[in-house]
Amino acid sequence: MVVPSNIAPVMSVLLCLVLASCVSRYLKSPRMKGRIGEWRVRWMTRPLGKQGYRTLHNVTLKTANGTTQIDHVLLSPYGCFVLETKNMKGWIFGSEKQARWTQKLHRRSFSFQNPLRQNYKHLKALEATLSVPSEYLHSVIIFVGSAVLKTEMPPNVTRGTGFVSYIRSFATPVFSEAQVEAMHEALLTGRLAPTLATHRAHVKHLKQRNESPATRQCPKCGSAMVVRVVKSGPKQGQQFLGCSTFPQCRVTQAL
Repeated sequence: MVVPSNIAPVMSVLLCLVLASCVSRYLKSPRMKGRIGEWRVRWMTRPLGKQGYRTLHNVTLKTANGTTQIDHVLLSPYGCFVLETKNMKGWIFGSEKQARWTQKLHRRSFSFQNPLRQNYKHLKALEATLSVPSEYLHSVIIFVGSAVLKTEMPPNVTRGTGFVSYIRSFATPVFSEAQVEAMHEALLTGRLAPTLATHRAHVKHLKQRNESPATRQCPKCGSAMVVRVVKSGPKQGQQFLGCSTFPQCRVTQAL
């Protein structure tokens, strides 16, 4: 088919507009926004890497309930730092003890999981993998993009490059260089391969974990899983899934 010469330029412009629209939509997708945020933080950690901090990115570890994926891990004589990235905009409201935080954007409100609680699971997975005391593991939340923190946050919830100063505030050595090297090697060998297949398997695990409790079955006995609440201890008030046949079956899962 021969395209008339006067139509060809118009078609070329339309094709460019379609391609630009597709690229724009892809860049605004949650997955791509997350990746862009992680790339920005990876670049921001470069000064720390030049100062002897060992950095690992996109670390997927096995857990009792499947897998957990950590954005960034920094290992140093001053402790292990677990970084969770949030590429968001708008106003952010929340407190350390709230289960859900709020993002306000153009007069609309969106709820999302408290990133401190989200990162707690990463800390426990790292603690199990490295066999180090929990007091030497430090959670760091990094908001990149144009997000504005509208409520008072703990010092480990930061914006932009603010996390670098927070990490540098830990100046007392708790590990030897040999221990740091051993932890780095343990993560390199203990992590799952950072491939697309690993990411897809992790996403599948997350979807299964986030299913409605009414549709979740106990992996041990096949009974329904129900939402329960921790009644005492440091996790008091937190929800989890437990087998409906308790105490006959004591299987639990994280929400």
